[in-house]
Amino acid sequence: MGDADGTPLMRQYRDIKQAYRDAILFFRVGDFYEMFQEDAVEASKLLSIALTSRDKSSGTPIPLCGVPYHAATNYIAKLLRAGRTVALCEQVEDPKLAKGLVRREVVRLYTPGTLIDSEFLPSTESNVLAAVSVRLRSAGTGRKDCSYGLATLEVSTGDYWLSEFHGPQAEAALRDELARLEPRELLFPENLSPDELQWTADLTGPRCCTQPATWFDQEQGRIALQEQFHVHSLEAFGCHILTLGIQAGAAVLRYVRETQPSAPLDHIRPPRVRQDDDAMHLDSVTIRNLELVKPAGRAEESSNQSPYTLLGILDRTVTAMGSRLLREWLLRPLVNSAAIEVRLTAVDELKRQIDIRVRLRTALRIVQDISRLCSRMSLGVANPRDVLALKISVSSLPAIQAELSALDSPLIADLRSSWDNAQDLYELIEGAIEQEAPVSIRDGSILKSGFHPEVDELRKASREGKGWIAGLEAKERERTGVESLKIRYNQVFGYYIELTKANLGKVPPDYIRKQTLVNAERFMTTELKELEERVTGADTKLTALEQALFEQLRTRLATETARLQEISRRLAILDVVAALAETAALNRYVRPTVDEGDGLHILQGRHPVVERLDLSGGFIPNDTHLDLATSRLHILTGPNMAGKSTYLRQVALITLMAQMGSFVPATEARIGLTDRIFTRVGASDNLAGGQSTFMVEMTESAHILNCATPRSLILLDEIGRGTSTYDGLSIAWAIAEYIQDPQRLGARTLFATHYHEMTQLESLREGITNYCVAVQERDGRVLFLRKIIRGGADRSYGIHVAQLAGLPDQVIHRAKAVLAQLESSSSSGRPVQDNQQSLHFDATLPPPHPMLEEVRQMDLFSMTPLDALNRLAELQQRLLKE
Repeated sequence: MGDADGTPLMRQYRDIKQAYRDAILFFRVGDFYEMFQEDAVEASKLLSIALTSRDKSSGTPIPLCGVPYHAATNYIAKLLRAGRTVALCEQVEDPKLAKGLVRREVVRLYTPGTLIDSEFLPSTESNVLAAVSVRLRSAGTGRKDCSYGLATLEVSTGDYWLSEFHGPQAEAALRDELARLEPRELLFPENLSPDELQWTADLTGPRCCTQPATWFDQEQGRIALQEQFHVHSLEAFGCHILTLGIQAGAAVLRYVRETQPSAPLDHIRPPRVRQDDDAMHLDSVTIRNLELVKPAGRAEESSNQSPYTLLGILDRTVTAMGSRLLREWLLRPLVNSAAIEVRLTAVDELKRQIDIRVRLRTALRIVQDISRLCSRMSLGVANPRDVLALKISVSSLPAIQAELSALDSPLIADLRSSWDNAQDLYELIEGAIEQEAPVSIRDGSILKSGFHPEVDELRKASREGKGWIAGLEAKERERTGVESLKIRYNQVFGYYIELTKANLGKVPPDYIRKQTLVNAERFMTTELKELEERVTGADTKLTALEQALFEQLRTRLATETARLQEISRRLAILDVVAALAETAALNRYVRPTVDEGDGLHILQGRHPVVERLDLSGGFIPNDTHLDLATSRLHILTGPNMAGKSTYLRQVALITLMAQMGSFVPATEARIGLTDRIFTRVGASDNLAGGQSTFMVEMTESAHILNCATPRSLILLDEIGRGTSTYDGLSIAWAIAEYIQDPQRLGARTLFATHYHEMTQLESLREGITNYCVAVQERDGRVLFLRKIIRGGADRSYGIHVAQLAGLPDQVIHRAKAVLAQLESSSSSGRPVQDNQQSLHFDATLPPPHPMLEEVRQMDLFSMTPLDALNRLAELQQRLLKE
């Protein structure tokens, strides 16, 4: 790099950068953090700051950019959002006292998945670090399957989970879990083969980091977990039977230790095992299609703030812990009716007890993020303001306890039992920390007067030192009779008494000569020496002592981590239950009945998000009645823009809300337990993965047919629209038959389609019922009533929708003419006569009904779904040749 690279500063930079090659190094130089070389080039683009150079005169300029040290937080946050890591390199000695080059060290490594700083963390979202371990095995016939282990750690709260995925659907299950968790960083072994890396295809969001394969060693991982949690066996945590999960769990811990070497990690909770059947399974497609946490087309919005998501509608929590827990409840609805009933009873009680609910939520509003605060204590990074926030939080516990005493629902009674007000911690902090304490422990003025006698003495010396010196000077003038006697100070000799040579005859015997000048002498006394020791450096000593005492207090609070985490858990549950009760009261929700039956009955159901929008005419509610015995599959026809997709989604959302423990937007709802919700709606492609819109549609449909059970709820919207009419109709028909057959699947299903021919299935297959969206025609105009009624529609009114969209009148008139010709041709069997050369229609295809009769007679149920689709394709090709 030339001569400039040989300067002491650049040599120091290069040595430090060598150990942090994958991070952007913030190198402290005076009042700036500077970045050099490739870091400067990259950071200048990501941060939109000027790129300059160092040592331009040397002929080999070094790229340089920098940010003011007091504004570094915002710049670090921006780099973290871009998926980069930042190594913060500070000057660790006073430049004034340094002999030569100032010593510098990296004091903190910021990575997206290991953040603990409140200024970098979204308060209402978890910040997850995840690791995945993989095992490849042959599955016969040349096919290879992978099993996966997953570990997740929320460093800022200490939540630590392990899980494993096996079987043919293991990859899909892993992907779905990652979609729910949205990890910020994802670790996996560096030696994985292409087959073992298939699960990473199309993975977006987390920063993916390959790590040494040795980090994922099972036996070493088991030892690491036992040492971390001070146990001889992992049986106590229920994870001893895991293999891949333990491998991933060890890798997560190793990564945190490597990136945060000074962090003790004592706040991490023992691992909990997450079973695949613990909650309703929601795959990534369903989470996206139902807009549970992110609105379609508005992914940049904070999910909890958006009014276009179910989470945005339900989140009336008043604490950060409660908001994060509500998101977890939403994405993991329960599948145990007794547990659901416990939640619903608690929500019901607080919905009825309005005064208690208001007072309880008022008391909860002052509670800070206890789970993250106690983690910061344990990690040794909590500042005085954090400690004050903890004091404020526990101060509300007695008031909350008082409100709970009047409630008796089982969930709240369980939370109230063994209630801990933590008043000892409140009194400890109240007696120690000044109410206006600064953020930094280096700024002093942290501790209250009376907390520690030496602090009081030093503070008195700092405040009153000048007065003491002035008083001693007056005393010595009176004692010696010398009015010109002065007590002065310099950095070399400290404090001294100065007398002119004319007054040397009056010097008392206890004066000790320090220095002789031309016209004066300087003296010291024992009293002045003692006073100097008390006054000189009092501020420095005071700051150092306050810092040490604060660190002792922080360590003391860190020993209460488990206790504070339990308090945080109880408060989060209370907050969520009270928030759901508040939402139910404000939005006119009713308590659902969730049972072991197979029915799904909703009266006057509403879409919880759409009904909150400003709709002309208001929201039109609809009923739904599904059951496995007589009406398990509804064929829903009707025009575009009439509300079919809204209706499908509202049924799914009401089901999900009921099983998470929420009241629902309806006048009555009885929900038979649902194990999974599947959705296939909308049109999208995956061009990067080589998948067209139709391929994505078929892949998602295949996933549903392979994974659904009779307990599942399936929503299908416009299956088969991505290909030719006969292809699409054939596929949609076959899928509907496969789903309705109890021997194949027999799941509760809402099937919206524009293929009106499919309404014939009601008379051909048991358990299929036709519904449509009511439409009113008047004077050539169409009014969409948005009401679901029995029967099938015979028209789609697409031209009317096109007219509403603003297509030119010439196009609309021509479309109507063409439609009339097509309908006439279809009914008579004659080819379309095209009077305008701009349009050409293939008149060789027969009308669809004979084909449908052949489809009906096919023995589809002796085939696999794929074989059935191939057979239908062959039929379509034969019909084209006839």
